[in-house]
Amino acid sequence: QVQLVESGGGLVQPGGSLRLSCVASGSIKSISSMGWYRQAPGKQRELVAVRPSGGSTIYADSVKGRFTLSGDNAKNAVYLQMNSLKPEDTAVYYCNALLWAILGAQQSLDTYWGRGTQVTVSS
Repeated sequence: QVQLVESGGGLVQPGGSLRLSCVASGSIKSISSMGWYRQAPGKQRELVAVRPSGGSTIYADSVKGRFTLSGDNAKNAVYLQMNSLKPEDTAVYYCNALLWAILGAQQSLDTYWGRGTQVTVSS
């Protein structure tokens, strides 16, 4: 069984920084992409940043230049460094992974989500 475990959310003042971490664990053969989405109250879930395996990281326009997504392939982990945070960045942040899971003698390509971590930017 595959799990995504997030950490690092919290309350920060405008202009501050936070670092989110996400680790994928379980019967994983390979990861096709891994990244973060967020959902603010009353809004749809939206892409923040995603790191395709072997490709360039994709960022939402609203976070370009402020957020940086990095990863550790050996640990099946991604990290989101968030700088110059704004009140409009307030949301629940969800880790997302598209990966090949090992299911007995078979493999299955599926999307997995973490439970989410709250980020609140407020003075």
